[in-house]
Amino acid sequence: MSRSERNTGMRVVVIGGGISGLVLAQGLLARGVGVTLLEAGARPGGNIQTRHHAGFTTEAGPNSFLDKEPTLRALAARLGIEERIRTADPAAKRRYLYTGGRLRALPASPPALLRSDVLPWSAKLRMLREPFTAPAPDGDESLADFGRRHVGEAATRVLVDAMQTGIYAGDMEALSAAACFPQVAALEKQHRSLLVGMVRAQKARRAAPPPATGLPATTGAVASFDGGLGVLVDALAGALGPALRTGTRAVALRREGPAWRVTAEHAGQREEVEADQVVLAVPAHGAASLVRPLDAALAERLEGIVYAPIAVVHLGFAPGAVPPPDGFGFLVPAAEKRRVLGVIHVSSTFPWRTEGGRVLYTCLIGGATRPDLVALDEEALVTLAREELRLMAGVTAEPVLTEAIRWPRGIPQYNRGHLERLAAIDAALTHLPGLTLTGNAYRGVGLTDCVRDATARVDALVR
Repeated sequence: MSRSERNTGMRVVVIGGGISGLVLAQGLLARGVGVTLLEAGARPGGNIQTRHHAGFTTEAGPNSFLDKEPTLRALAARLGIEERIRTADPAAKRRYLYTGGRLRALPASPPALLRSDVLPWSAKLRMLREPFTAPAPDGDESLADFGRRHVGEAATRVLVDAMQTGIYAGDMEALSAAACFPQVAALEKQHRSLLVGMVRAQKARRAAPPPATGLPATTGAVASFDGGLGVLVDALAGALGPALRTGTRAVALRREGPAWRVTAEHAGQREEVEADQVVLAVPAHGAASLVRPLDAALAERLEGIVYAPIAVVHLGFAPGAVPPPDGFGFLVPAAEKRRVLGVIHVSSTFPWRTEGGRVLYTCLIGGATRPDLVALDEEALVTLAREELRLMAGVTAEPVLTEAIRWPRGIPQYNRGHLERLAAIDAALTHLPGLTLTGNAYRGVGLTDCVRDATARVDALVR
């Protein structure tokens, strides 16, 4: 028995070594809890995979995070890597939309929107009527209906769709407004008008006392680590030490009295691991397969969480081959009928991820509206990305680096009914004491969402 197990007497098995499982397991270990983390793959981190090429640093999955979550800052400080957090270049504040057949600057404020050419004047005038928005209907409203009710058809087709594409790569006719953007839904519930709510919230922030001391300071900017997001994964894995077992797949789960038994397979051999608590930090479909013998209805609800497939294509160019692109990148609303969801100007956003004047683009392909494209092979994906970049941004040079990564189950979709589904899942778990779920399938798809939820689960387990 380890010293940490003697400290608390509790044994926890965490299944899944993505960012949620890593954060939760490390948090438990730091609180003196005996923990074992089982990861089926050869390496931890899930879809966070930083790769280093000659002169380029690429990310196979998430590209960055928004530095607004004190929990992530506190985690980085605990791991000794907070000083390695690097915010994006100031130029990354400039963002673009591909709409009306060309790239246009995304306005940074309502007055800038009135001066921009992103929307026609008829759409701008419709947006000015937002304070008189009709009350929300009963039921779970789609993001598209929510947008049309507040800002009109044109602004929804361009601005609202681009906003969700950058997060969910989803279908706004299917996504739940309340589940995808709970803070916006809360503004509407309190003020009815989003514009009125934002103005009042801004006044309240200005009048509020300074934040409590002791909380890590955040910048609110797009950020990463100086060696890529893999720095965070490596630090978590190092802190876990032998508590992390890679190449070990959990294949069955059962309860015996007050204890849980996890059947795990490693190198063709099976063993059982006993625990007081089990945390499933795997994708929803993986959790469904493990809980099906325990609760078929719960498994069905978990399987009902669908994922949008995503392909990530990196195109790297030699120094001087192409002019450095401006700003963070651009998003493409579905109405444009293009074959990319968006493009990140990586070398402009994070200049330290390329060397010697090299230029790096990351193209995102597929999503809920074009899942067929993710089935293309690597060569076809690279060709597609090059063609789209040429047509939309005028990039004609030959890349010196090409890399395509496919995620058949990429981003969980918080479609209509998601909140009701979560309530049913939580109710089912009350009949399975000692079983916990965490991950991006439930209460936020971003890296900071996962860190925040996993940290909250640590507190609940320790209590």
